[in-house]
Amino acid sequence: MEGGIPASQFAAELLLMHTLGCDRTELHSHPEREISLNLAERYSTFISERLTGKPTQYITGHQEFWGLDFEVTPDVLIPRPETEGLVETVLDLVKRHDAARDAEPRIVDVGTGSGCIALVLASELPGAEIVAIDISPAALRVAKRNAARLGLAHRVKFRKDDLLTGFLAETERAFDFVVSNPPYVCAGELDQVQREVKEFEPRLAWGGLERGDEVYRRLFPQALRLLKPGGYVAVEIGYRQREAVVGLLGPEWTGIEVRPDLAGIARVVIARNAL
Repeated sequence: MEGGIPASQFAAELLLMHTLGCDRTELHSHPEREISLNLAERYSTFISERLTGKPTQYITGHQEFWGLDFEVTPDVLIPRPETEGLVETVLDLVKRHDAARDAEPRIVDVGTGSGCIALVLASELPGAEIVAIDISPAALRVAKRNAARLGLAHRVKFRKDDLLTGFLAETERAFDFVVSNPPYVCAGELDQVQREVKEFEPRLAWGGLERGDEVYRRLFPQALRLLKPGGYVAVEIGYRQREAVVGLLGPEWTGIEVRPDLAGIARVVIARNAL
């Protein structure tokens, strides 16, 4: 399978494993295995779907993230390895937090999508209270199914909301951590977006915004109002967004850091509420 499909051989192998219901070890251990006509036709259908540009993950319905198996559908963004850097950053911040305070942290994941960030944090931080927000009811249904599949439904509260708007009426500062991987692709970058993303992943989740920083412009002031003193905001950013996003953090924020991904690209921005 080629047809302009990136890593086409790998994709073909994943689709064959999905067709046969086996893992890679089993697949390679039995190269002599014969498959039925029905399975061959099913595999051919999957290959045809992938050649349209449909992501492999939407065909198989699965994507691994942080060693956990997540259901993914066209209603949610496919979790990327780069986003594991955001999770690592939050876990590091929680260690700092725990060293300074006795109470377990309260964390909100804004734009949860598949729930991958919130659910990994729930699995790694058994004492934390976690809220996961998304504006899309369809995305929340996927996230809730993932929570149930992973045995974490009791650990995460899911809520439909437009960023943190629903919490702004609260008089108390609600959270120790505000975490988000928001849509950040700007209109001027649409010609650089892969076909798989542009044609198949939900635009609400990846962007196509006029400037690309619109969500940060709304989220940071909301986070400032809702974070406890010394609380953190941690967000994923897009390529070449470092200066723009950091520039939105005024004197109300301290301890601003920018952390790179494994490719050395600025990927995560963190800041601490100084109020």
